[in-house]
Amino acid sequence: MGKNKTILLLTALSLGTTWAIRGQFGHEQGAAWAGGVACILLVYSCANPNWTRVGLKASLMGAVGWGLGGMMSYGVVVGYGRSEDWLNATYGLLMLGLIGGLYGLLGGGLFGLGIEEGNSGKKVAWHQLLVEMTAGAVIFYFFIVEQLGIYMTPPRSEAWAICAGAGLALLYFLVRNSYSGALRTALFSAIGAGFGFAFGNFLQVMGFLSKIHFNFWNVMEYSLGFFGGLGMSYGLLTGFKMASSGTIQKFPVNSRIKWSMIALVGVIPLIVFHQSFIEKDLIPSFSGFGLSDPGYWAAFATLFAFFLWVLMQLLGYWNYKKLRLKEIGDDQFLYRTAMMLLLTYMAFSLLITGAFISMERIEQYLYVLNFIVIAILISKRTVEKGVLPAFSAAKVGAIALLAVLVAGAIAAFSHGPIPGGQTRF
Repeated sequence: MGKNKTILLLTALSLGTTWAIRGQFGHEQGAAWAGGVACILLVYSCANPNWTRVGLKASLMGAVGWGLGGMMSYGVVVGYGRSEDWLNATYGLLMLGLIGGLYGLLGGGLFGLGIEEGNSGKKVAWHQLLVEMTAGAVIFYFFIVEQLGIYMTPPRSEAWAICAGAGLALLYFLVRNSYSGALRTALFSAIGAGFGFAFGNFLQVMGFLSKIHFNFWNVMEYSLGFFGGLGMSYGLLTGFKMASSGTIQKFPVNSRIKWSMIALVGVIPLIVFHQSFIEKDLIPSFSGFGLSDPGYWAAFATLFAFFLWVLMQLLGYWNYKKLRLKEIGDDQFLYRTAMMLLLTYMAFSLLITGAFISMERIEQYLYVLNFIVIAILISKRTVEKGVLPAFSAAKVGAIALLAVLVAGAIAAFSHGPIPGGQTRF
């Protein structure tokens, strides 16, 4: 397998695995952790000196972008996809495509902008972009939702419109400033994540009909991450030129890396811990395992998760000091940071689900298998790269849309009423 194909698979597996793990935590912080890990591994696997220099900052921006979509509500939309009516089922899959597309658009676009800094050596006007995205989010939401009354998931939150407005402002910023690489990364991330979410809902319906005892909700989440990661890496590899001799930009190690490290390793995981490991909420889950003292195990899970967070801070600081002292290079620093975040996220998932004392959540152990495959693929990063064909985003998007329409028809006509089905029209 050529290097580029290895990078595509590595990114798809890393975002797929972490996004499936994110299902245990949800919201913006869980999505940000998943996106950050995938972005770091993507930068590392490319082995481009221009990109590794800004890799941590670019990955933080990617984490913020993927995390922003966490505010969107999609539970009812998943129910539409489980409808036996073709119109409602197709609507559900298309709206999941829109929601997933917004995840990828924001995540891939902001990540790509960080890579643009590495390629050109010029700082992006982040402050201006923030203002434009905020304005776009406010204007779009109030015009579409409040003024025109266009709803996706009544009576649930319509925060998708906030993300849509921010995404449109991001696209305008990329086009206006000729950030072609970031634009292509954003578009293919959107196509991949959008298709992945819709296709995942289709797989969820088919899984229910198969009567196989498995967490197919988790399959849907994995699908979003897998195809989103595939799209993001493909857009990056075909949108940017790799560094060549004599074109390496010089970026000193400075406080920007420090603050990115604090956010990715410290703040985001701490928020996940604070919002997820609440002992009184864990006790009911642990009570279902037939334990004599579920409160003890809930407390153990909480304390051990906090211990892992503290350990991660110490290891992160140690790696950062080694980077500052030039005892390790930028690529080694990114690799250690990514693996530390991925392993800790996996451990958090095993702890919060009780999978460390119960075998009921079999999907949790598949994360370990995915990690092994990811580690093997990382070792192949030195393989000679191949050439990826640069497909048009419009053509790939049209094919993805057609596939979703076909999936909607198959899903609708394959079953009668099933639990969780919703009707919009």
